[in-house]
Amino acid sequence: MRRKVTMLVLILVSIILQSTVCQMIAIASVKPNLLIILTVAFGLMRGKKDGMVTGFLCGLLTDLFFESVIGFNALLYLWVGYFSGYFYRIFYDDDIKTPIFLISISDFAYGILQYCFMFLLRGRIHFFYYLRRIIIPEVIYTLLLTIICYQILYHINKRLSLTDKRSVDSFV
Repeated sequence: MRRKVTMLVLILVSIILQSTVCQMIAIASVKPNLLIILTVAFGLMRGKKDGMVTGFLCGLLTDLFFESVIGFNALLYLWVGYFSGYFYRIFYDDDIKTPIFLISISDFAYGILQYCFMFLLRGRIHFFYYLRRIIIPEVIYTLLLTIICYQILYHINKRLSLTDKRSVDSFV
C-alpha cells in the first residue's frame, strides 16, 4: 500500500513540476520530460506491470492537463513503461548507463510518435525541422535532468524495497 501511495505522490509531483518549473526553465520552448524519466525509472526498477501503471497514469494526467486528445499520451507512456520493464532483469543498482540509454531512446521514440500522430497527420511535413528544433534538444535536456532525478528515484525505490522486505519478514 505504501508503494502505491508513494507512486501516486511521485506522479502528482512530477506532473506539477512538469507544468510549472519545467515551463519556467524551458530553453527555446524546449523543456525536459520528467514523466518519461519517472515512467522509465519505475519500469526499470520494478518491472513491466509497475512501468505500465506509472506510464498510463502519467500519460492520462498529461492528456487531461495539456492535450486535447484524451488517451493518446496515456497509450504512449504505457508503451514506454512496458518496454522499459523488459530491462528489469538486467537492472544493476549502481549503473546509470542503462537508465540513461533507456530514457534517451524512450524520449526519442516518444517525440517521433508525437510528431507522426499530432503533426504529420495534419499535413505538417517538416520532419527534420521538428527533429532538429524539438526532439533532439528535448532528449538532451531530459538526459541532463535524468542524472539528478534518477538518483532521487533510485533512493526512493531502495527505501520502499527495504520497507517491503521488512513487512514481509514480519509475517514469517
